[in-house]
Amino acid sequence: MYYEYWGLKKPPFDNVPDPSMYVECHASMENAIAETLFAIEEGGESIAVIIGDVGLGKTLSLRMIIDSLDQKKYKIVLITNPGLTFLQIMKEIIGQITGKQCDLTRKVDLLETFNKLLFETIDEGRKVLVFIDEANAIAPVNLEKLRLLTNMQDDHMNLFAMVLAGQTELAQRLEHPRRANLFQRIGTYNMIDKIQSEELVKTYVETRLELSGGKAKIFSDDAYASLWQHSEYGVPRLVNKICKLCLKAGETNEFNHINEKVVDQIGQRFQRLTGPALQKRKPRKRPAEDAIQEQIRETRHEPKEALADHENENTGAIIEELKPVELLIPVEETAFVVMGGSEKKEEFEPVTEPLDLVEASSLSDEVDLKREKSTELKEPMPVLEKLEPEELSKPPDKTAVAKEESMMEVEIGDMRIKVSLSLSIIKQAQSSTQKHRVKLAGALAAQTLQQHPQLMSANLSDPVYIWGEIREFVLDRFGEKSKVSII
Repeated sequence: MYYEYWGLKKPPFDNVPDPSMYVECHASMENAIAETLFAIEEGGESIAVIIGDVGLGKTLSLRMIIDSLDQKKYKIVLITNPGLTFLQIMKEIIGQITGKQCDLTRKVDLLETFNKLLFETIDEGRKVLVFIDEANAIAPVNLEKLRLLTNMQDDHMNLFAMVLAGQTELAQRLEHPRRANLFQRIGTYNMIDKIQSEELVKTYVETRLELSGGKAKIFSDDAYASLWQHSEYGVPRLVNKICKLCLKAGETNEFNHINEKVVDQIGQRFQRLTGPALQKRKPRKRPAEDAIQEQIRETRHEPKEALADHENENTGAIIEELKPVELLIPVEETAFVVMGGSEKKEEFEPVTEPLDLVEASSLSDEVDLKREKSTELKEPMPVLEKLEPEELSKPPDKTAVAKEESMMEVEIGDMRIKVSLSLSIIKQAQSSTQKHRVKLAGALAAQTLQQHPQLMSANLSDPVYIWGEIREFVLDRFGEKSKVSII
């Protein structure tokens, strides 16, 4: 192995969150670890947040925090893939607490079970801690639902603590005025920066070599200036990558040490592959971005020149101008069959919070039914069927509608609304794939928003949150073959 050539006992620069390789030279990381431990052990805080760009050590910080805790005092949950639905996140949390797979499917059952586990853990003299890595992948609607979990308290203490670690996108969401109620519940809020100087990078490299069993000097003093530059001035992940490849090159070429020339050659190799080539290219808008701008033009009947001023602005500002239903449903597919045969679209208040392209495209994907899987259904889906203009003008067959329609009530905030679900749609959904059921439920939720504009004018959460609540209600109905109640 290459590291044995240098007299080392294990690889010193693998990019894995190994607490045994932690080096105390990264001041911002040390502060984040110390303050988060305080929030958990002494502060009694319900939420702690660690923010940092890619490669700066967020995951290692979480591992250091977990390893520093007395395992007898806590039940620890670590979520590393938070890009799930809220129900899936809850099932994962409950599964890790109990040590067995959670088979519950209803949100109310999951919340009741979680609350019960919190009190049982407190009675054991322990506390539940939930760590979520890559929390920037959490959907905004799920952030709000996770906040509501912190309401599970007794008169004297928070029943559990949650630590969120994520990239700067997480900070932007948390700091948005709409989420002030979440931000105010954050007990500690830390930002991890780069290693701050060339000297500290030298300390970092030499310490990791010592922790790997090295005794001889491997990197010459003149190598660190080049390493500092090529690691984008102190990004730990890049330092590890360059140093590892330097050791491998040294073993291959039988070098006695690694000097500035070797580091420079390795660093320039990556610059040629990913640096200048991308920097010299003129930035182009992604296809999704172009499609969103085209939607705006089509919806408002504006010429392309009308958006000339937006060309140099960020995408978030453009998406912000879209109305909720326009974000959820592509413009060309809004002529769904609505009960009564009407094709009228309701006007909504615009979303005041900008959504990034990832969020917008994710929502669009969930509700964008283009019938690529229509063969999975036993019969057509009347609720989502497109109508030609002459068909839209025909009066509906009231007898057929009465046979097909069933109205179910769902509570949104302090309002109760009726959601129209036909028995045939429920039957088809139950016999189709899970992915198709999620798409179908998303489209039905979007249609319900169109039919109930009062939801948007009421003092409720943002449209995406309301849409998510309706979608989960519909999914619950799809999953209950014998519990469907008809109004």
